[in-house]
Amino acid sequence: MSQAGMGGSALLRALRHRGVLYNGQRWLSGKDRGDINTLQEEAYTQKDEEEDEENPKPDRRSPTDTTVLLFPGQGSQAVGMAGGLLKYPNVRAMFLTAHKVLGYDLLDLCLRGPAEVLNKTIHCQPAVFVTCVAATEKLNQENPSALEKCIAMAGFSVGEYAALVCAGVLDFTEALYAVKVRAEAMQKASEAIQSGMLSVIGNSKTQYSTACAEAQDHCLTLGITDPVCEVANYLFPDGRVIAGHMEAIQFLQNNSRKYNFFRTKLLPVSGAFHTRLMKPAVEPLAEALKGLTFKRPLVNVYCNVDGRRYRQGPTIEHLLAKQLVSPVKWEQIMHTIYERKKGKDFPQTFELGPGQQMGTILKTCNLKAWRSYTQVDVFEKDLEMD
Repeated sequence: MSQAGMGGSALLRALRHRGVLYNGQRWLSGKDRGDINTLQEEAYTQKDEEEDEENPKPDRRSPTDTTVLLFPGQGSQAVGMAGGLLKYPNVRAMFLTAHKVLGYDLLDLCLRGPAEVLNKTIHCQPAVFVTCVAATEKLNQENPSALEKCIAMAGFSVGEYAALVCAGVLDFTEALYAVKVRAEAMQKASEAIQSGMLSVIGNSKTQYSTACAEAQDHCLTLGITDPVCEVANYLFPDGRVIAGHMEAIQFLQNNSRKYNFFRTKLLPVSGAFHTRLMKPAVEPLAEALKGLTFKRPLVNVYCNVDGRRYRQGPTIEHLLAKQLVSPVKWEQIMHTIYERKKGKDFPQTFELGPGQQMGTILKTCNLKAWRSYTQVDVFEKDLEMD
């Protein structure tokens, strides 16, 4: 697939008709199939004419005339998020839908907290997902060409669902239901075993594999059967998140100098996400995903599990379930999207969602690419917060 994807105007038009974006009159849900299927086939025909899978035509646009959209994941949430999005079309409708799907007032939780409730996995994952998609409405209103020129999207962990919605793969309501099931299943798996995640900054001498292996050996001496200690996130060069049994995490903190860990930080999460300790959560999510309709991506979306772009629906469904027990290969995704020959320009990058986590990582991975980065603010307070 060429970097150009479908072409800007076709992407924006199809996104509007798929109900991802406000179309000027109303918010189209996934049930409004009328002319959507026609638009979809029209778009696919155009794309197939423009490219050959094995021999893609080169994108002749200047890189500076293209955009990349990034969506953050759990941990980016903070009380007050979405307050700056309420004046934009469709955002309140999204939160009303969320209220129906989730059974509680997500907007009020985002705006007013309390933080200890918002930070729970069962709440923060839907909150981050909806806020990320809502931020797309702000970008569409203030800089519509950013969507028209989009060549790639990627989302970190639960942020991947936002990317798939904004790329036209998933219906918003269906994706929100999957995120709800995902969050509940991950919360339950986390509560079953005391576990955690440790952010680590190392160097060329850091021994991640040795550290994890010896942490597991330590757990065995404590009587823990089948101990887990694995790299859960590949963030940037020498930046990792290691997750597993809490005893293993504490062992690594206490022996950080031995393994050449320059800096460690225990993350405020409830469990060892993206490790095999999340295996009990896979089946409930897989069952939920079976009921979803997966469409062909309208623009390249890059997968957390293998760092490659998504292709067809069945593959996407399988990889979303696998993501729970697989490390997030964000560093690899950044290299794939931003790899350029020396002297070449970079696309404009927009982070859609709370915080600037993805921008911070991009700066570490590729400083030149980061210079064209913009964060779409979701915290600016709106006067109509009723």
